[in-house]
Amino acid sequence: MQKLTLTRLTPHKQTDYWTVCEVEKLFETPFLELVFEAGRIHREHFNPQEVQLSTLLSIKTGGCPEDCTYCPQSARYHTGVQNEELLGKEEIVNKAKLAKSKGATRFCMGAAWRGPKEKHMPMLREAIAEVKALGMEVCGTFGILEEGQAEQLKEAGLDYYNHNLDTAPEHYQNIITTRKFDDRINTLGKVRNAGLKVCCGGIIGLNESRKERAGLLASLANLDPHPESVPINQLVKVEGTPLFEAEDLDWTEFVRTIAIARILMPTSHVRLSAGRQQMPEAMQALCFLAGANSIFYGEKLLTTANPDNNFDAQLLFKLDMKPEGSDLDFATILEQQEQEMSAYIAENGTAELEHTLAHAHGHMSHGQTTGGCGAGCGCSHEQQPLSSSTSASSQADDPSVGHYKAL
Repeated sequence: MQKLTLTRLTPHKQTDYWTVCEVEKLFETPFLELVFEAGRIHREHFNPQEVQLSTLLSIKTGGCPEDCTYCPQSARYHTGVQNEELLGKEEIVNKAKLAKSKGATRFCMGAAWRGPKEKHMPMLREAIAEVKALGMEVCGTFGILEEGQAEQLKEAGLDYYNHNLDTAPEHYQNIITTRKFDDRINTLGKVRNAGLKVCCGGIIGLNESRKERAGLLASLANLDPHPESVPINQLVKVEGTPLFEAEDLDWTEFVRTIAIARILMPTSHVRLSAGRQQMPEAMQALCFLAGANSIFYGEKLLTTANPDNNFDAQLLFKLDMKPEGSDLDFATILEQQEQEMSAYIAENGTAELEHTLAHAHGHMSHGQTTGGCGAGCGCSHEQQPLSSSTSASSQADDPSVGHYKAL
C-alpha cells in the first residue's frame, strides 16, 4: 500500500512546520510538565474560565455507504442504527431554539451520508439561514463536498464546516477504505476557499501507535491556517463495528493528546469531544487545565446520547467556569433545569420521567447506544434511571452515568 506523506499538506505560514518526530517528543514530556506548559499557553490566548458550548443534532441518521470501522451509522455493520429520512426544517430549527435556551452558542448539524446531493441543498440552506437568524453560530458536518457546495453553504449563513482527518495519513487505510486521506484535504480546501471556518480534528484509540497519534496532530498543526476548532475524540466502542474490540488507551494518553493539541495550535478552540461520558469528572477537569475549552453540550450527540445538560452544568459550575459568548451562567442554567424537571414530574410523574430519559439516551441494541459519523463513535455504558430521590450532582460524580459520540 502506498503511504501518504505529510508533505502533501501546506505548512502553517505563521508557525514552524511540525514533523512527526517533533510531536512524538512532546508525547515523551513528563506528564505534569506537559499539562502545565499547555495550560500556560492556553492562558496566553483564552480566558481559562470560559468554555464554548456546542449542540450537535443528527439531521440524517444511519444508512451511510462509507465503511469507517469506528462508526455505527455505516450500512455495512449491524449496530441497531436504522436508516432514517432527513429531518424537516421546522424540527431542526426548534431543536436549535432549545439548544440556545440551554446556553449553547453554536448549533451543529450532522448527516450520515458520503456527501450531500444537490436535492438536499435547498433544505440545508433554508435550515442554516433560520438557525443563523436565531443569533447562533452554525456548523455543518455533511461529508465530502462537490464543487460549489461550500459556497452555497457559506451564502446561506454557515460559519463552520466540520471535516475530521480521523487519523494519521499512514494509518488511514486501516480505518477507512471507501475514501482516502487526500479526499479529506480536498474538501477542507474547498471549505477554506469558500471563506468558511474549519472544524477539524480526529479520533484516538483506533489501534494506532503513538507515532501515528503524533502524525494526526502534526497533520492538523500543519494545515494553513490552523483549524479554528479542533475536536479531539476518544473512540467509544460500539458492538457490531470492527473496532469494538479495540485496545483501550490509558487515560493519561488522552490528556496528553489534548495538551499537545493546545501547544501545537495555541489559538484554536480545542474541543473535549467524544468519549466524555466515560471520563471521571477529575479527568475532564484535567483536560480543561491542559487547554480544552469547548464541549458538545446536550442530550444527544448525533445518535449517541451526550451527558445530560444537567451533569455538564453541574461539573462546569463546580469548576467555576462559564459559557463563552452567552449571557447565561451555569448557576442560572441549573436553576432553569431544576424548574423544568420539577414541572415535568408534577405533570407526568416520576415513572414517565424515567421512561423519557431512557428513550432520550437511545437504549438500542440491548442497552447500548450508538454514535454518529463525521468522526463517529458510540457508547456501551447502560444509563442509570434518574429517580426523584437521586440528586443530579451525585449522578454527575459517577462516570457510568450518561452516554455519549464524536465530532
